[in-house]
Amino acid sequence: MMRLAVMVSGSGSNLQALIDAQKSHQLNATIKVVICDQPKAQAISRTLEARIPVICVPLAKKASREQWAAQISELLAAFKPDLVVMAGWMRVMPASFVERWTPNIINQHPALLPHDGGECYTLSDGRQIPAIRGAHAVRDALALGVPVTGCTVHQITPIVDVGPVLAQVEVAVLPDDDQDSLHERIKQAERRILVEVINNLAQTVA
Repeated sequence: MMRLAVMVSGSGSNLQALIDAQKSHQLNATIKVVICDQPKAQAISRTLEARIPVICVPLAKKASREQWAAQISELLAAFKPDLVVMAGWMRVMPASFVERWTPNIINQHPALLPHDGGECYTLSDGRQIPAIRGAHAVRDALALGVPVTGCTVHQITPIVDVGPVLAQVEVAVLPDDDQDSLHERIKQAERRILVEVINNLAQTVA
C-alpha cells in the first residue's frame, strides 16, 4: 500500500479528510507521518488523535531556509514515503527540496491553475479567467470578480503554483459569497479530489 507523508501548516481540515478516508478504508494509502511547521496548529492535535506520528519543524527567524528544508527532507526520508502531500502547507520550499522529491510530491491550491503554466485558465464553458496563484487565492478571486474559481491538485515544481495538473474542480462564485463561504465550498471540493488523486496514484505503486 502507498506510504504517505503529509505536510501541513494550519487547521488540517484537508489532512482530516485523508485521516477519515483512511479510517473508512476509502484511501488506498497509509499516512506514515505528518510534518507541521506551526507549533500551535490544530493539525497537530488532529494527527495525535489519529495516532499518527507528527513532527513539528518550525522555521526560526534567522535560520537558513535551505538547512531547514534539508532537515525536513531527512525526516521525511526516514519514513520512506511513496508520496509527499502538501495539504495546506504555507511555506515556499527551496528548489533543492522540490527536486529531491519530484515527481512524488503534490500540492493542492484553492484556485484553477492553467495546464500550460500560463496566465489564463479556460473554464469548461469556454470563458477565460486569470490564473490566480499565491497564498491569497480565495481573497483574490473575490477581488477580481471572477464568476468561477475552484481547486487544483498538481505535482510540484520549483516554480510556485506551476506544475503538471492532476485534478481540478470548478466552483461557482455566488453573489453573496464572502471569503469564508467561498473558501468552505472550495475546501469541500479539495477534500474530494485529494483522495481521488491519491487513490489514482496508488495504483502505480507495487
